[in-house]
Amino acid sequence: MKNQYNKTMTACFTGYIVQAIVNKFVPLLFLTFQRSYDIPLSQITALVTFNFGVQLLVDLLSIGFVDKIGYRASMVIAHIMSAAGLLLLTVLPEVMPPFAGILISVMVYAIGGGLLEVLVSPVVESCPSDNKEKAMSMLHSFYCWGHVGVILISTLFFALAGVHNWRILSFIWALVPLLNAVYFCLVPVRSLNEGGDSMSVKELLSGKLFWIFAITMVCAGASEQAMSQWASAFAETGLKVSKTIGDLAGPCMFAILMGTSRAFYAKFSEKINLMAFMTASSLLCVASYLLASLSPIPLVSLAGCGLCGLSVGIMWPGTFSLAAEKCPRGGTAMFAFFALAGDLGCSSGPT
Repeated sequence: MKNQYNKTMTACFTGYIVQAIVNKFVPLLFLTFQRSYDIPLSQITALVTFNFGVQLLVDLLSIGFVDKIGYRASMVIAHIMSAAGLLLLTVLPEVMPPFAGILISVMVYAIGGGLLEVLVSPVVESCPSDNKEKAMSMLHSFYCWGHVGVILISTLFFALAGVHNWRILSFIWALVPLLNAVYFCLVPVRSLNEGGDSMSVKELLSGKLFWIFAITMVCAGASEQAMSQWASAFAETGLKVSKTIGDLAGPCMFAILMGTSRAFYAKFSEKINLMAFMTASSLLCVASYLLASLSPIPLVSLAGCGLCGLSVGIMWPGTFSLAAEKCPRGGTAMFAFFALAGDLGCSSGPT
């Protein structure tokens, strides 16, 4: 039985790679959109806020329909919407006002990204496993590897084929969610609510523990996103390098170290106390922000960015694992609210 659900977990790992694609690919094209379609950069950068805004709305609305239509159907819809947005991006800006076409495309794939954020963690949590904390931490590490992969593969593609061929790459990235949608039709999928003993939304919101975990998620999102968004600027201005090298030295380093932290905990979770690990990571996060902001030496500031990635890695998956342990009847609604809280924290960072 567990071997069968290993395929489900593989599909979920790929689902987080899909979310990395929909969150990280289009920002790499901002300057290209500005030059090609003569769109003000202020409008282009607003797409990040719009993306998070749509995902926030989907996080909230999903509470009302995910359990009704089921996890499998919701997962397939999430992947199809993600693929559709990436495909529409190659067409709509050419057949209608460019910014409106890009905005519609972002809205479509943001719906998919929002659903994935709500669904992937509870699907993994519902799979039979001897160590839920290990599975959750490994799951979240795949968002980091997806983040790194999108930047590296896209940068390599642009260097070899030219950035003017970005539509080809958008089509290629769309194949990932399309193929994973098919895979989700074939793997076994369980629900957290199969026992019918989940809390009502009112009961969930009245619990003190829920609000503690929700606030933790807001802080985790803000701690991660604020540094992640500034890492490239740190590298470019401090090291006096190009945008390409800045992206590789900044966000890539941040994501690699964040993923390393999650993979490390997944590997040694049976020997590590999760609460102690999260507490130590929080203290390291404070130190990394102070180091990045106060050090007069650019390389030391950049090292602070990297340490921040290492420190925030456990915060999201650790909070999910603790909440699932302490609030076992939280169900899908709990994960949806935590996704909403995490996105609120992310959107509070600079864009």
